[in-house]
Amino acid sequence: MYSKQAYEIFLSATRAVQPQLLLPEYIYSKNGFLHLTNQEFNIRDINRFIVIAAGKAAPGMANVTEKQVGILISEGYCITKYGHSLPLKFLHTIEAAHPVPDQNSIKAGEIVLQAVNGLNADDIVVVLLSGGASSLLADIPEGCTLEETKNIFKMLVNSGASIHEINVVRKHLSKIKGGQLAKAVYPAKLFTLIISDVVGDDLESIASGPTVSDSSTFEDAYRVLQKYNIWTSTAESVRKYILKGVNQTIEDTPKPGAHFFYNTTTKIIGSNNLALNMAKQKAEQFGYHSFILTDNLTGNADTEARKFVHYLQHYSGEKPVCILMGGETTLKVTGPGKGGRNQHFVLSAINELLENSISGTDHDITILSAGTDGTDGPTDAAGALFNNKSLPAFMGMNEIVKKHLDHFDSYSYFNKLGGLVITGPTQTNVMDVVVALIH
Repeated sequence: MYSKQAYEIFLSATRAVQPQLLLPEYIYSKNGFLHLTNQEFNIRDINRFIVIAAGKAAPGMANVTEKQVGILISEGYCITKYGHSLPLKFLHTIEAAHPVPDQNSIKAGEIVLQAVNGLNADDIVVVLLSGGASSLLADIPEGCTLEETKNIFKMLVNSGASIHEINVVRKHLSKIKGGQLAKAVYPAKLFTLIISDVVGDDLESIASGPTVSDSSTFEDAYRVLQKYNIWTSTAESVRKYILKGVNQTIEDTPKPGAHFFYNTTTKIIGSNNLALNMAKQKAEQFGYHSFILTDNLTGNADTEARKFVHYLQHYSGEKPVCILMGGETTLKVTGPGKGGRNQHFVLSAINELLENSISGTDHDITILSAGTDGTDGPTDAAGALFNNKSLPAFMGMNEIVKKHLDHFDSYSYFNKLGGLVITGPTQTNVMDVVVALIH
């Protein structure tokens, strides 16, 4: 029963940040006027109206936008992950790879830049952004190949680097990211509506900030690659490109105050905090005392799982209780297994409980960790859950748990013993939600 409740609490979080709930108040037409955020435009005065949706939530956002203003759209594109698309009438869909770009990602980048080329002040561009767009909407640095670019991002994703650090590099190996899409759109009016998948809702990091100014530099990108010992493994062509930027022989990304951003409006319409608050309400409906421990969960998945278990073991407040966390941990993958940060987080929690010999009679703890986009790493699972009443049966399995952890093979563990959280694509993406129930 408790596992089912944890799952329902998680689902309530994903439902709270669905595009059909978030978008309608920010984009609609009424009485001959187009309404965008808090601005309105006479439809007769609009020359071209272009809509670009990119990210894992792009199909849902595009679908709502079509219902709101579809007949006004001159040209539109929806770029999303393979298997995430929805039927659309006014926007063309391009499916591409995540978390590492592929040829379709490059194709999408080319099409989008071509679509916004040569616009004027009477044109309007709406960009619907969500997590995953950094990989899905991409390009290749001059003098480099797709494989060389893919390799550097594979290394970054598996290095333990934060999403902010990864995106600093992405922005400086692109002509779309880091405000450069806004530069291409200028002098047209640009509106960006965002479902945020970044801790702290940092506009520069979300989808690598294609429509906002960028305070990072080529020097910062170089430092990130050095920090995670990736620089020497990076292709020579990529190193040469970055060093050109460091030496200022090629232009850096547009900085705050640049005139390209005079006609831009950016609005975050969905966030992890919004999802957590709805999860809190759902838990209270089940009769739990409920609170959000943090919406700023970062750091190594192993470390954070151990800290969380320690917190739960020493919790002495009101019960039954639902304790919620939101954010996104990192994972430095060195093993050959299959899984994602959420499954690894839960398996690490199990390992911590086993090492402390905590049985189901001592505590009754349920832990769920899952991605709100429905995808955890390169798997079909959103994450995993367990209730420690099952732990006594596995008390002799410490070595098996450790082996799966060492091999980064959490998916196989939960697939065999139960506990995978599988939702399919959710049409949203506001990072991860952790649910803990204590009775």
